[in-house]
Amino acid sequence: MTIARSQQICVQDTPYYHIVSRCVRRAFLCGEDTFTGRSFEHRRQWLIDRVKKVASVFAIDICSYAIMSNHFHLVLKIGANDNWTDKQVLITWQSLYSLPVMCQRYLQSDELDDASVRLVQKYAAEYRERLCSISWFMKAINEYIARMANEEDQCTGHFWESRFKSQALLDERALLTCMAYVDLNPIRACMAKSLGDSEYTSIKERIETKSTDLLPFGKGDNDLPYYLSSYIDLVDETGRVIRDDKAGYISHKLGSALTELELNPDTWIDELKGFKSVGFSAVGTVNQLKEYSAKTKRKWTLGLRLKTALE
Repeated sequence: MTIARSQQICVQDTPYYHIVSRCVRRAFLCGEDTFTGRSFEHRRQWLIDRVKKVASVFAIDICSYAIMSNHFHLVLKIGANDNWTDKQVLITWQSLYSLPVMCQRYLQSDELDDASVRLVQKYAAEYRERLCSISWFMKAINEYIARMANEEDQCTGHFWESRFKSQALLDERALLTCMAYVDLNPIRACMAKSLGDSEYTSIKERIETKSTDLLPFGKGDNDLPYYLSSYIDLVDETGRVIRDDKAGYISHKLGSALTELELNPDTWIDELKGFKSVGFSAVGTVNQLKEYSAKTKRKWTLGLRLKTALE
């Protein structure tokens, strides 16, 4: 049964979410169609550009991403825009969508009566809520890409397979597991041999680009709660283990990163190998999943259980 987004996304519980969106039929997001020999590689840049454009407008940050041949992954952090003025909200929304005439007059500093001002405030409150909504975030991305792809393919109809899938990441360990899973997608799919070869992924962007639009690593209030060097070491060593089928081996580099992040080195590889992007609505420990079910008003939650560090 389809579950409403309001029951899947609970910002009070966690600001971090894993998003997956997949194409329909034989539609290609990017890559090469072996049947026709046609290349769609240029669509990767379409998507990267659009994701970053939308992220620059919304109060939502990108933690990691991976663009595959028929789907893409995003790990997002929902922020806050309570300190934005109504004028800031309207100007921000206008960078992607058109505004009602009354809002345009307000931005032009035209004199408005009290009823018109209240109407503008109502619009601003609605746009403020949308600018923190993952549903609107994904709508701004997927509708735009679908129109461009259908125009290029000279066809109409659905480009995306139903709506996007989302998973709540209930703690830092769930966040780290998901980010590593996303960044290792090309390697797991035999599309790349190393992190440096993993085109159109956040890990490659972080390695090669000093100035990036992605949510930074660090100890700041809004930073990802890890150090970038530790994360890169962790993903690189984990990728080697999975690729060489050495699930029981933990290197010294991986061990130090796991210790810093209070992870269980004996279960980390198994957790990552068991991570799935489809079928689970949340990721966390048993107690976190129970609390998430209660807060989202569910009798139960189909989630991916992470073991505690002492298990």
